[in-house]
Amino acid sequence: MSSDRHWLSAFLDAHAAELGAAQNTLAAYARDLGDFTDWLGNQRATLAVASQQDIESYLVHCDAQGLAKSTRARRLSAIKQLYRFTFDEGLREDNPAIRIKGPGRDRTLPKTLSEQEVDRLLSAARTHGRETDRLRNTCLMELLYATGMRVSELVGLPVAAARGDPNLLLIKGKGGKERMVPLSPPARAALTEWLKARDAAEDLARQDGKATSPFLFPSRGKAGHLTRHRFYMLIKELAVAGGVSPAKVTPHTLRHAFATHLLANGADLRAIQTLLGHADVGTTEIYTHVLEDRLRDLVQEHHPLAKSTRRNSGGNTSSDGQ
Repeated sequence: MSSDRHWLSAFLDAHAAELGAAQNTLAAYARDLGDFTDWLGNQRATLAVASQQDIESYLVHCDAQGLAKSTRARRLSAIKQLYRFTFDEGLREDNPAIRIKGPGRDRTLPKTLSEQEVDRLLSAARTHGRETDRLRNTCLMELLYATGMRVSELVGLPVAAARGDPNLLLIKGKGGKERMVPLSPPARAALTEWLKARDAAEDLARQDGKATSPFLFPSRGKAGHLTRHRFYMLIKELAVAGGVSPAKVTPHTLRHAFATHLLANGADLRAIQTLLGHADVGTTEIYTHVLEDRLRDLVQEHHPLAKSTRRNSGGNTSSDGQ
């Protein structure tokens, strides 16, 4: 089906730009999803109308073929990522794969960065490159880490949204859905400094007869703004400059770091869902193992039985002094 091919192409393009997926990874996604769409075609169905039951029937079909559990888990992972993309992009109003459990593979926390690694990336942005580049890069990185925006939302921000030293930033997300996210003081400061430099450059361009840009991060390229691919390359450069492994750093890992660090420091999962722009909290629940660690520490620190256990374990050393 032509619509299936269009959806697969859009998904693979976004995966390459936002996550920096390698060519062999993209080829594997294409093969796995191609097998799924071929199977759907034999059932007279398409990606646009496939149901949870269709996906589960496909997994049964894979099992009947004798495919290894790891292969079936990988195929389901590709299907789940595809439908998360189509839901976020507004191509479908539902996600038929979100409730399906994998065959023996647990959901794992996405690759993320420590707070120290993020600090090194932010420091590199402030010191790496020419002055104008430093101001732009600092603004990009501070905004991304302060808000958890998707990279497509970040690079396509209209400059009008950033005027007036805002405390909150209006983000137009996937599917045209809007949400408000608060800005940290460092992000607001970086935004103010970048706007001064950006507006000065736009004034010079106007004097040369060039049209002004409606984007916060303008570019003379076809898109009119900094592209996702260019930002992906930029963040790799900053990783090298900051002494962070480039293999760990993509725009998406900064989004994961935003959510992980908020949750680890006491934020509510529902609030993080809103900030990330997840339509379903089930998508946000991938971060709950951080919450589980925090709750376990909370019980160990405050529960009377846990306190009693600690006193008893150390009683021989402390009772002499009582």
